[in-house]
Amino acid sequence: MFWYSIASLTPAIFLFLACLRGGPWPLIALLSITVVVFCFDRLSRRLPVRNTSGRVLSLTLAAVHFTLLPLGVWALGASDTLNVTDKLLIYIGLGLFLGQISNSNAHELIHAASKWPRRIGTAIYCSLLHGQHVAAHLRVHHIYVATEHDPNSARLGEGFYTYALRALKGEFMAGLRADTRQRRGKRHLLSHPYVTYVAGALITLAASFAVAGARGVVAMLALAVYAQMQLLLSDYVQHYGLRRRVLETGEFEPVGPMHSWNSPRWFSSLLMLNAPRHSDHHAHPMTPYIGLTITPDMPLWPRGLPTMATLALFPRTWRRVMDRRVDRVMRQIENSSAPSD
Repeated sequence: MFWYSIASLTPAIFLFLACLRGGPWPLIALLSITVVVFCFDRLSRRLPVRNTSGRVLSLTLAAVHFTLLPLGVWALGASDTLNVTDKLLIYIGLGLFLGQISNSNAHELIHAASKWPRRIGTAIYCSLLHGQHVAAHLRVHHIYVATEHDPNSARLGEGFYTYALRALKGEFMAGLRADTRQRRGKRHLLSHPYVTYVAGALITLAASFAVAGARGVVAMLALAVYAQMQLLLSDYVQHYGLRRRVLETGEFEPVGPMHSWNSPRWFSSLLMLNAPRHSDHHAHPMTPYIGLTITPDMPLWPRGLPTMATLALFPRTWRRVMDRRVDRVMRQIENSSAPSD
């Protein structure tokens, strides 16, 4: 757990110092979650697979999130000691922390077997004004991943910006329909999960106003948009172009190791609690992040997840890099299903 803690908590420490002290800390915080990660990813190192839950670190990161988020809103919206450059660096660095670390941690927590970790994970998503992702992810994405029925599975040739607009609306509506079906027979509207998601978002905005006034609300909205964009980038690159076959029965083939993209890069995997080991997560959703692994039959990106997400911001370059890799994987899927003589 030592390296997981170093990778995920170090940027938070620097962000705390950046918000409170300014000076060199905003730049150091930003570098710790960008350049440092890229450089460490270049080193060759294997991550050990352990039979522990890693829950202590997850709960620690949740506590850090709910402390750092209001502090960041105050720094961006109300601090009179930080200059414009400081605030810009804090915004970028904190946005990356929320999108890459808090999002990955919330994703881990909503898959927990026990109730309270799931509630904490939901609260993190609500604080990012994205509570509907809980329903869309658990009740839609994990069932229909790599099919046209999943709004978060990117199509071959679909650019990120087109995908983001489609996925934002699609996951909201798909999650709403799934949660509504789940609670058939229940008449109390207040028990609907979407009421919780909306209430959580309103509480977050009200708290932002209490911390830093109208500027705090603007800062919170800007941070939420930035964090949500990174969540969408992760979904986009993790399933881009991959599709499950339709069987003779009309059903989709089971989710397999070749229906998600993965990265063996060690430090960005530590940073994001093994979110880049995505095939194993879909095969074993209840497995704690520290127990996820990569096998030879899983499709690999040429770089780590943060680098691939950055590449996706440039659709033409992304397609030049990834479309031929998608074709190769899809041919392998077809060949593996062909009847043998």
